Amino acid sequence: MMLLINLLGLLLIALIVWWFWLHKGESTQIDSGEITINVNDGVYDPAHIRVPAGQPATLRFLRKDPSPCASVVVFSDFDISQELPLNKTKDVRLQPMQPGRYPFTCQMQMYRGELIVE
Repeated sequence: MMLLINLLGLLLIALIVWWFWLHKGESTQIDSGEITINVNDGVYDPAHIRVPAGQPATLRFLRKDPSPCASVVVFSDFDISQELPLNKTKDVRLQPMQPGRYPFTCQMQMYRGELIVE
């Protein structure tokens, strides 16, 4: 019985690690220069966004999650930190970027997303 409990505990730990740090999900291409990102239930949706290099982009965040962790989005590579109001949209405007991968997170780095500039 104790072995079964330990195995279930390890499985739960592995699931948490996969969900918060390893899960990549599908990416969404920005065609019009802007996209809405829902912040809800511990995730950014979509979490992986493809942006054309050399073009500005507007990321419109809609926070539906009342968790304090969801209240800020941080783009450390661009030195951007923005408050996200609950149940309202907040635009984050990004200048044209060089090709690369740029993560964005909440201030505690539990919510994770990535800009893929190509």
